[in-house]
Amino acid sequence: MSDGSLSQDEIDALLQGSGGMDFDSGPTISPLNDAQKRDFEALIRGTLESQKSNLSMLVSNEVTISPPSLQIVDAEQLGGSLPPGLVQIRIDLTEGAPGHHSYVMGDDAAIAVAGPMMGMDDVDIDDASVNALQEAFSQISGPVITALGDRSGATIMNAPPTGVHGGQESVSLPDGPFVKLTYGVTIGDGTPFEIHELFDAAVVRAALGAAQPAAQPAAGSGMGSMNMGGMGQGFGAPQAAAVQSGWGGNPSVQSVQFPNLGPAGVSQEQGNIGLLMDVYMEMTVELGRTRKLIKEILGMGEGTIIELDKLAGEPVDILVNHKLIAKGEVVVIDENFGVRVTEIVSPVERMSGMP
Repeated sequence: MSDGSLSQDEIDALLQGSGGMDFDSGPTISPLNDAQKRDFEALIRGTLESQKSNLSMLVSNEVTISPPSLQIVDAEQLGGSLPPGLVQIRIDLTEGAPGHHSYVMGDDAAIAVAGPMMGMDDVDIDDASVNALQEAFSQISGPVITALGDRSGATIMNAPPTGVHGGQESVSLPDGPFVKLTYGVTIGDGTPFEIHELFDAAVVRAALGAAQPAAQPAAGSGMGSMNMGGMGQGFGAPQAAAVQSGWGGNPSVQSVQFPNLGPAGVSQEQGNIGLLMDVYMEMTVELGRTRKLIKEILGMGEGTIIELDKLAGEPVDILVNHKLIAKGEVVVIDENFGVRVTEIVSPVERMSGMP
């Protein structure tokens, strides 16, 4: 430095620290290109009405959900935008488009959702409230998973929801960059809050029918004008396809994919719901229960009377697939027993029956 010149090490250090300068280092790999981001946002927007309806039913109040904003983030970037107290509800996808899928929210958002479901203005975040949130987001995610399956043409299955409450260290995230959708939610006249929905990038690509990450030219590169807003996947020139893939072989040809419009998405969901109307469900009526010692059970014989935990005249439980949905009273129809529905159970009672 005495003669005013820079050593090679100093030059290298300056080059590595010049993040704001464009040295045209070639294409950078992004999990989704711009067209795929717009397409996925449009698909999610088509499910908002169903999501609002499901959540409104659970909290017994009017719900407003704003269209989500989409970002590609990593674990460090997400951590910088989250409060210290968190709840994560994981509903991973297991078939069709397998990968990470979860909802992350602050304690205030968790209380705002769980409180009305449990019939309380203010609740502690404990096992009961986390169970309520699992039920809520299982219902909210239903339209989203249905839309992903409709778009991909595959049957998409999800794992049972699991929940965890703690600090940022308790949150499990996908490997590498992933997709974050941020919703603004308001229940009744309460304070607005945010909910983040996280997707493994591979899940989104599978749902959109694009298995490979999109290569986007870096700013200032000579090929920037050939990207055509990310539409090269559908009908770009073969040369452009070869450049995007990074290989000189034959281009990959894919069908053109257009965003789902909101009304079409809603009508499509309604059509799918219509298909379910002809599916048989097991319905049982439970007269009552009791517990007996093994020696008492072994000693039973003809004429043994078993006393149940139900009082005479008390409503019996009506279950669908072993889940309580209503209560009623026993009636006799001709020579058969029947049950008259007298009460539909609330979401709070459904929560109390969960394991």
